[in-house]
Amino acid sequence: MKVYIRSAGNISPQHSLDKELFLGHRIAQGGSRMTALEPDYTHFVDAKMIRRMSRIVKMGVAAAMECLRAGGIQMPEAIITGTAYGCLEDTGIFLRRMIDNKEELLSPTAFIQSTHNTVGAQIALLLKCHGYNNTIVHRGFSFENALMDARLLLQEGADNILTGAVDEITADSHAILSRFGIYKKEMHGPGIPEDQKKGTVAGEGASFFLLTHQAQGALAEIRHLETIYKPKHFGDVENRIQQLLLESSLTIDDVDLVITGHNGDPAHDEIDIYLSDTIFRNKTTFPFKQLSGEYPTASGFALWLTSGLIGGQKAPEWFPAIPLPLKHILICNHDLNAHHALYLISAC
Repeated sequence: MKVYIRSAGNISPQHSLDKELFLGHRIAQGGSRMTALEPDYTHFVDAKMIRRMSRIVKMGVAAAMECLRAGGIQMPEAIITGTAYGCLEDTGIFLRRMIDNKEELLSPTAFIQSTHNTVGAQIALLLKCHGYNNTIVHRGFSFENALMDARLLLQEGADNILTGAVDEITADSHAILSRFGIYKKEMHGPGIPEDQKKGTVAGEGASFFLLTHQAQGALAEIRHLETIYKPKHFGDVENRIQQLLLESSLTIDDVDLVITGHNGDPAHDEIDIYLSDTIFRNKTTFPFKQLSGEYPTASGFALWLTSGLIGGQKAPEWFPAIPLPLKHILICNHDLNAHHALYLISAC
């Protein structure tokens, strides 16, 4: 069963909602956290409803509405959302009020809106979509499993499946995760000790895709998707890439560009360095997380970037030189070197 991307919508730390701005200008955010550039949400949602929405809900709704607008579809047949953290802002608000009020006189609103399926449910309410609606929470594989769920629906005869990935970073979650050494410490200037260079840069964003089995008018084809959990050694990933290409009747020479999950943490980037020295040694690679930051569903941004490159056959001015026309792009992402995802994206 072939799966095609009809359209896409994205909110990220870049100008991803404005194609021309994105092509001409790359934003470099400093520090240990990259924050999404939020648009004027009144272009997507009635102003009265925006007041009741948290950041992650607004980002998800706007990305979904932009995706539907670009695809010329008013009503999807299903909505599938992948998220690892869910609505962290509302979760923090509820927990803080519970402590402040000594577990008495609690408003249920923040709790109701803190559940992981809030984004998918809000999109359905706005669209009045009564079809299949599912939210998948599976850490670094949340988005990949959402795509697999969408593919099963397409095999059953459904079409125009709205599938997305959304995660946010808040001050509380950033502080907690920083204690585990996941994010870089706020250190600047020369002479920084090696143990304080560890960690990556936090990110956030929302990506939605309209998936179909029709090739006409599509941006790109998701030709292959595979996940690997905690490979025993780097050679396992290399072998799976070779097998993926073989199953698609391709070789690494047929791949025009490799999008990698290199995130700047020396401990996690060893796999990317190994692959760059072996199977990717003669390929043009691009570490997409320098645009989006690191978060469990960052592969949604990678897929948005890849589908835009293949669908538009035009690279941003700041992008490395790549051969045109683009026929095949390989996404080789990993979440903290535990959840590895391989995508083969091809031109229609």
